[in-house]
Amino acid sequence: QVQLVESGGGSVQAGGSLTLSCEVSGDRPSCLGWFRQAPGKTREGVAAIRSDGILTYGDAVRGRFTISQDKNKNTLSLQMYDLKTEDTAMYFCAASINKRNSLYAWLRSGGDESDYWGQGTQVTVSS
Repeated sequence: QVQLVESGGGSVQAGGSLTLSCEVSGDRPSCLGWFRQAPGKTREGVAAIRSDGILTYGDAVRGRFTISQDKNKNTLSLQMYDLKTEDTAMYFCAASINKRNSLYAWLRSGGDESDYWGQGTQVTVSS
């Protein structure tokens, strides 16, 4: 069992920054990722990291967002810069117990076959 608890969401103006955190407890997953879902849209992969340090980003956020994990691997972070109104969504932390050969494919799938999900944290970006 893996428990995931997100925090750090809020409201910010376009161009601003925000950092999300996901507290990870229980078993150690091989992969952790951030996904988001806006009203009326399908879930979208944002960023993911593997236990060996490999990481990747979704096309919409590459260059603006940074995913990281503390050395104890208890906290997954997502630093978001230059936020845009289209970044407005509910952001979820997800875990995959099995090691995935392609983190990018996991992101492209919207988190399909993830083993655990957090409850989400809302990010709202206003113009």
